Amino acid sequence: MAWNVFKFCTALRALGSIMIVLVLGIIGVTYYVIVVAKYGPALFYGGLDSFDAFLVLLLFHSLLVMLLWSYFTTVLTDPGGVPPNWRPSIDEESGDADPLVRLACDPLVRLAREDPDLDLNQSTMLGGRCILKMDHHCVWVVNCVGALNYKYFLLFLFYSFLVTTLVTSSLLPLFIAFFTVDEKNGTPEILVATFVTFVLNLSFALSILGFLIMHISLVFGNTTTIEAFQKKTNSKWHYDLGRRKNFEQVFGTDKRYWLIPAYSEEDLECMPVLQGFEYPTRPDWDELQQL
Repeated sequence: MAWNVFKFCTALRALGSIMIVLVLGIIGVTYYVIVVAKYGPALFYGGLDSFDAFLVLLLFHSLLVMLLWSYFTTVLTDPGGVPPNWRPSIDEESGDADPLVRLACDPLVRLAREDPDLDLNQSTMLGGRCILKMDHHCVWVVNCVGALNYKYFLLFLFYSFLVTTLVTSSLLPLFIAFFTVDEKNGTPEILVATFVTFVLNLSFALSILGFLIMHISLVFGNTTTIEAFQKKTNSKWHYDLGRRKNFEQVFGTDKRYWLIPAYSEEDLECMPVLQGFEYPTRPDWDELQQL
């Protein structure tokens, strides 16, 4: 009897919910250390200390708002599904034409697949449906990353890197003093929270930097994580339109919207959700487990 992969999906969904709580918990501890324990009180010290604290708090809150905005937009945005019985209007396998050149505003010609044996109707994600330009399923956002939320996911990584780098830099003097100064300032609880916050943010900053570099290279090549493992490296990637156009396919053509988790009205005209397609809903989990 074949193993039913969808029985494992329920556990992943539960894990994803825990991950959201974990993300908010890390943000909460970081906020306490930066705002309540360190730089909030420093506002009242006067002089240069107050000015430095004001700048750090202003930058921290600005980046934190963008991080949370990007994060929850990624979580709540459907990555984009394939309408029932849809088939490409161009034969991608034969290489007769470049679909993105002829149909630049039709993301449905682009699926996360390069394997000619892959059926469009088979499940390609956690939830039993195909995903447009699927990159991967991310437990941190309890969602698949695809055509409609890839930009938001990248911005989440970008602002997470900026916030963790800012926190790490701000707490570095305290971290060094923790090991070099005999007389510690602050209660044991604050010292422990500061130590843990520094280590966590440093770890996330380094790991997120690696993900950012990888995904930036994927964006400029107009490919995805799945496709990067499936495509042939010795042939020209037929979705590659040049770095600028590749970038605009993810972030849009309006520069004013590049750093915010939203699209301009002109860019939204190219989004499949506004082209009259009715996307299939997620199948019932009980039905999936009976497959």
